[in-house]
Amino acid sequence: MSGKISCCFLVSLLLAVVWAAPQGTHDHSADHHQHLHHGKDEPHPSHDGAGDLSHKLAPHNADFAFSLYKKLAAHPEAQGKNIFFSPLSISMALSMLALGAKGETHSQIFSSLGYSALTPDQVNEGYEHLLHMLSHSQDTMLLEAGSAVAVREGFKPVDKFLKDAQHYYQGEALSVDFSKPEVAVQEVNKYIAKKTKDMITDMVKTLDQDTVMMLINYMYFRGKWEKPFEVEHTHKADFHVDEKTKVSVDMMKRTGRYDFYNDRDNSTSIIMVPYKGNTSMMIILPAEGKMEELEKGICKEHLKEWTSKLFRSSVDLFMPKYSISASSCLAGTLKEMGIVDAFSDSADFSGISEEAKVKASKVLHQAVLKVDEKGTEAAAATTIEIMPMSLPDTMNLNRPFLVFIVEDSTKSILFMGKITDPTA
Repeated sequence: MSGKISCCFLVSLLLAVVWAAPQGTHDHSADHHQHLHHGKDEPHPSHDGAGDLSHKLAPHNADFAFSLYKKLAAHPEAQGKNIFFSPLSISMALSMLALGAKGETHSQIFSSLGYSALTPDQVNEGYEHLLHMLSHSQDTMLLEAGSAVAVREGFKPVDKFLKDAQHYYQGEALSVDFSKPEVAVQEVNKYIAKKTKDMITDMVKTLDQDTVMMLINYMYFRGKWEKPFEVEHTHKADFHVDEKTKVSVDMMKRTGRYDFYNDRDNSTSIIMVPYKGNTSMMIILPAEGKMEELEKGICKEHLKEWTSKLFRSSVDLFMPKYSISASSCLAGTLKEMGIVDAFSDSADFSGISEEAKVKASKVLHQAVLKVDEKGTEAAAATTIEIMPMSLPDTMNLNRPFLVFIVEDSTKSILFMGKITDPTA
């Protein structure tokens, strides 16, 4: 009988589109939802090189992830708090928005995402393949990703935008009565709750009555450690939030063979903790007082270098059990990163609507991370791990650390963040 660890990572991103200027009355047909050009379960047409394109997105998405992280970490409100988000979900939602953008609006979105050297077809087909790679379910792991386009009743988006959103981004079409904000809030929250298995139930608090469309992106991951922690080894321990603050946590412990590296030049320890399946948690623990220095300089090259230097070693791993939720309003941050026109009256989303001038208004992001024990399991199998006689390395996560959830086959950073206080 052994305690199993289950981890849930959930993200939902909402991008609202509103009228850019007062609009007259438009006569729209009510059957605009009959737009999907193939069924949800039908296979997408194959695209030569799409697999290479999904891998080609990874380094650009990593650059965007670190740029966004540094913006979020530097924000005064983030000081002393946990940071957790899905850079892939945000990149995907913005790429879906770019389907309807033209001119400078499109250029700013692609430039901020790092896609300037890629064509729209390369990006879209890359995401189409990536979603097929990510969305699979196994007995030991569940990973789901998808999108939705919620459309105001009476508003008629360009048909090509809806078709491309469905085809490349699995963008399910919904009809929502945004003219009644209270009703729309309930409808959108109900949809998100369904897709997130009720882990996020009230993400949207209010909506602008001028909202004509909302793009929703979600990602859900549940997995079990490849090497579970034994529940009897969990004990109370101090976690040092900062020099003056400490909190009591349930600290799990496991001694085992892990891919590990101690970067003495940067006073940083790195460990890869694999899940069953093809995802891993990469944990980066800087020396005391070195977190800010690490945050300012970290980039995808560090992850690549550390990954190349990992070696199998015996490690005493101490990890706190925790459950955190982080929410962000990203419009201001995205403007700082260069996506300016999309949120202004200069926005060119003529690929979304030819009749009405629209702009993006708000970007909401919420992510939930849970690392906990899910009871016991009886199994008729025994594994014996051969340990070297030398003293093991120790990695004690008793102070703030960075965490990355990486999908191995596509090299995508699904989630990333900083655990500053496991009890918050």
